[in-house]
Amino acid sequence: MSSAASKSVLVVDDEPGMRLALQASFRRDGWYVETASGVDDAIRKFDEAETRFPLVVTDVRMPDGDGLNVMRKVRTRAPSTAVILLTAFGSVPEAVQAMRGGACDYLMKPISFDQLQAAVNRVMRHDSAVLPDAGKACEIVGSSPELVRALDKARHAARTSADVLVEAESGTGKELLARFIHQMSDRRDKTFVAVNCAAVPGQLLESELFGHARGAFTGAATAKKGKFELADGGTLLLDEVGEMPLDLQPKLLRALQEREFERLGDTHPIRVDIRVIATTNVSLHRMVEEGAFRSDLYYRLNVIPLTLPALRARREDIPQLAEFFAAQYAAQAQRPAPGLHPEFMAGLLAHSWPGNVRELSNFIRRVIALNDSGEIGPEYLSPEFLGPHSLAGAGGELPVRPGSSMRDLERKLLEKTLEVTCGNRTRAAEMLGVSLRTIRNKIREYGLPPRRYAQV
Repeated sequence: MSSAASKSVLVVDDEPGMRLALQASFRRDGWYVETASGVDDAIRKFDEAETRFPLVVTDVRMPDGDGLNVMRKVRTRAPSTAVILLTAFGSVPEAVQAMRGGACDYLMKPISFDQLQAAVNRVMRHDSAVLPDAGKACEIVGSSPELVRALDKARHAARTSADVLVEAESGTGKELLARFIHQMSDRRDKTFVAVNCAAVPGQLLESELFGHARGAFTGAATAKKGKFELADGGTLLLDEVGEMPLDLQPKLLRALQEREFERLGDTHPIRVDIRVIATTNVSLHRMVEEGAFRSDLYYRLNVIPLTLPALRARREDIPQLAEFFAAQYAAQAQRPAPGLHPEFMAGLLAHSWPGNVRELSNFIRRVIALNDSGEIGPEYLSPEFLGPHSLAGAGGELPVRPGSSMRDLERKLLEKTLEVTCGNRTRAAEMLGVSLRTIRNKIREYGLPPRRYAQV
């Protein structure tokens, strides 16, 4: 398989006719297709591929094993690979097991190719893409409406050459969004360069951005290229741009306006062709009002304003994120991905996650490091782990059972929260990190008696 074949799929089925039909269907849609006749054949071809398949579609029951085994081995080797399972012998427990193990979808045979294509579009819209310039994967995981809207805006921004300003809370994935924009743009084959303006001391940041000439300062024994030069032709990320010293902002403004600058200690102008993406976890507009950031630089950066939702605003993505991180960190530890008990998942849904996706990622990493069983249970939920904003331990355990749907968990979580708050909807909204309108809508959606809880 060519390393350029990013739209590639491994189809696994022991029936030759089914393999050929699936192969033809995917090829019509422009996919590179590799086929395998069983579990062993699938794992061998997956391991021998030049680059990882972003998608695997596998039958569940085959003579030498089942698709669940294919899924587990694939997820261990490449947590970002999407897996769709096909079966003619579906059951609810089997479906639950599949989804917990990391399957992105589970379809019953016989299937129509329209149905399969819809599933493929659904699981691939997370836009995981390999960035050759960065040598790492850009994983934006989730399918909530809030995240999908943010990615749609980013796609439109990527089609232009305009600079972008991303304002969002810490831990939401601003750098990942910047890499996503780069990958979706016509600069994808060029360099992506990132500089953290908060991590470089102010007196060194000018040299870091624009480079310096030999002898420009004590210790400058040789000339050095800055990030602007290194990003020529590609994309430059100015991470936490609000931390840039005021005295350096005029030179940055000129470089952005003219795409021209001089190295520190030099007078020779250097022109570059770059796309600039700036990120910040504070309001630059408020900083302008406080005199901490130049207004002209703010308006120059804010050509296309984008944001990312906080995790509390897209709670429906928490299960998928938790499964993704569990598979990722288990693979790093060379262990199979553990199952996540429904009560454990309920605790994740109950937490407010003030640190957003980064906090969830670190929490799952900690749990994986401490867990040596095949399942992560509610014993890992505690105030020490999740902090004071968790419902774990406050008001008793949530009444859930294995096999509960996420809709059932959400309903039970809402009921439990309203019970803990004595029916105070405003307080329940604060605890769950959602709006009061969302609480009211969910009460109506789940048919909870309108007078069962105190009206606030």
